[in-house]
Amino acid sequence: MAEKKKFATFEGVFTPSILTILGVIMYMRLGWVVGNAGLVGAIVIIIVAHVIAVTTGLSVSSVASDKKIGAGGIYYVLSRSMGVPIGGSIGIALYVGTAFSIALYLIGFAESFNSYFGFGTTVNEYRITGTIALASLTALALISTSVALKTQFLILAAIAISLISIFFGTSNFVPDTVQLFSGRDSVPMEVIFAVFFPAVTGFTAGIAMSGDLKDSKKSIPLGTLLAIGVGLVIYIALAVFIAFTVETEVLKSDYNFLMKIALYAPAVVAGIWGATLSSALGGILGGPRILQAMSADKVTPKIFAKIRGKNGEPINALFMVFIIAEIGILIGELDVIARVVSMFYLTAYGFINISYFLESWANPDFQPTFKIKRWIGLIGFVACFVVMFKLDMIAMFAAFAIVAALYYRLQRKEVKLQSNDVWRSVWENVVNKGLKRIDAQVHENVNWNPNIILFSGASEHQSYLLELCKTISGRTGIVTNFKLILDKNNNKPLKKTEQVIKDPVFKDLGIFARQIKVDNIYTGITNIATTFGFSGVEPNSIMMGWPKGLEHSKEYAKMTETLLYLDYNLLYLDFDRIKKFGNYHTVDFWWRETDSKNAEMMLNIARFIIASPRWNHPRIRVLFVNNNNVNIALIQSRIAEIVEDLRVNVEIDIINNAVEQEAFYTLIKNNSEKTDLTVIGIPDYQIEKQAEFVLKTNDLFETIGSTLLVKAANNFNVLDLDFEKNDS
Repeated sequence: MAEKKKFATFEGVFTPSILTILGVIMYMRLGWVVGNAGLVGAIVIIIVAHVIAVTTGLSVSSVASDKKIGAGGIYYVLSRSMGVPIGGSIGIALYVGTAFSIALYLIGFAESFNSYFGFGTTVNEYRITGTIALASLTALALISTSVALKTQFLILAAIAISLISIFFGTSNFVPDTVQLFSGRDSVPMEVIFAVFFPAVTGFTAGIAMSGDLKDSKKSIPLGTLLAIGVGLVIYIALAVFIAFTVETEVLKSDYNFLMKIALYAPAVVAGIWGATLSSALGGILGGPRILQAMSADKVTPKIFAKIRGKNGEPINALFMVFIIAEIGILIGELDVIARVVSMFYLTAYGFINISYFLESWANPDFQPTFKIKRWIGLIGFVACFVVMFKLDMIAMFAAFAIVAALYYRLQRKEVKLQSNDVWRSVWENVVNKGLKRIDAQVHENVNWNPNIILFSGASEHQSYLLELCKTISGRTGIVTNFKLILDKNNNKPLKKTEQVIKDPVFKDLGIFARQIKVDNIYTGITNIATTFGFSGVEPNSIMMGWPKGLEHSKEYAKMTETLLYLDYNLLYLDFDRIKKFGNYHTVDFWWRETDSKNAEMMLNIARFIIASPRWNHPRIRVLFVNNNNVNIALIQSRIAEIVEDLRVNVEIDIINNAVEQEAFYTLIKNNSEKTDLTVIGIPDYQIEKQAEFVLKTNDLFETIGSTLLVKAANNFNVLDLDFEKNDS
């Protein structure tokens, strides 16, 4: 197979770009822009439009010098930096905009062609001429891209001759005074800008040829920026020239005045026809390559990826461009088409600029050889959407809706490539900076933000432990579930990729899941508690099932002692397999006078339970055991103050036990037997008395339903529950 012909900077990027820039708007509407906006207004419009063009050109050029740019131009850049979903959604918008721009150029050609030969100048007659021109250019593109590109050199020469003829011409319409600003009967500036803006979108014609370039990293920056710069100089020079040469009313009403003032009118005619036809040809060459690249990535139907001939012409994609361009031609009105094209291009350019900004800000692997300041992309992004808002707010939101719908569809389609995704880098950067800020803060007297290590085991009721853990971690808490695989030899640990558990159960709950090999369950838990986590978001809590049958285990006792020494919040769930969590309606929090730290932790748990959709409007009681005959009103008011400070809506029940002196667990049995979830604080005790505590607690669990035992770490505040000093 013969090697595909590649093009250099001048013929592959600069020429198609400058021919599209110096196109239909320059010849057929620049005078109208100056006539309506005035000279100063026209220059402002030209500069604002070029700010968007320059920032976008710089952004694309920088990204192009970092990545290998394949076929598809801007689509390829976006898809390899921001990911296929957003690259594809913007690529489709850019593709449609490119196809419609072909109609813009050919309707402009039809206006000049029909007027010059005295043919009809109605919309229907413009449609006929435009359709014939579209068919002819499509046939030329089918013959050979190389032939089409070589034809552009003749057109470039014709444009240069026409501009010389214009600047050296004479005018019979010289104004008495130059109009600097728009007059009363002028078209609104927003409309003028929308009609003019397609003039600066031509630089994408060269970028779209990226797959056909010898050295895209060099050619795209050089050719693109040179074309934009040359176009800016010519537009400003021509605007100043015609403002001093032609009366305002002529500029507003006569689209063919340039032929009347030129030194040699046929040269201008040749320039107009050459510019409009070459611009259309640029779209016909570039548009199909965008669609072809998207189809190769499975963004659009695969049928459009088909190529033909030794140079790989995208034939099916070319016919699709023909159809969309013909739809635009049937609209028939240049100004209407221009406004449609402007919205498509502004949307695409906005996302191109933000793509560069995010890539340079977040991706540590972004090392372009063509370096620019990061804020240039941000300026381009803001400028695009400010202009869109001013032009047509409804159209802007419609464009967003279309792009969002395309993005959603592509995400669901799960199109993936072996390429970078800037969003991953963005989130990593945000997380990195957030962790540094969190780590720098002093963690004193702040609300509990749970970061829980969960050991849920592999029982039939595991899902309930996962569910409760996620409930009490709240909306912003982190839960990491560890599955411990017992391997007595434990010669080889699991690979890092094997340690990650991908399970819909964990994903739906928002729980991270890992699995590791251990040679001993208790030392495994201790090791994880000692080493797991990183700066800023270190785990602060450990949750597991209640250890029935382990009351005499020395290994378990040693593990518990280590966890207490490490100062974790400890949470143990004894799950009632019959009652489960009942109706998810009643929760009891039991306080004793020594539960000063546990009390605050329980109130934080209450906040998260109240906010949980699973526990719908639960009835929460705080039950305080009054063993010392303290004034009930005083207890009520003190607890009410504490509860109010933590913004928790609970009932407060005081159980007087000064006379009866019943055991704490007996009171719980009598009052919480039918409660859906009972929460009890673990008191301070010597580790050698753990077996006694576990046995007593096991007896309690035989009577009541699902119970959560908690032991607060030292970072919780000591709630002032010493009522005796205030009892007078």
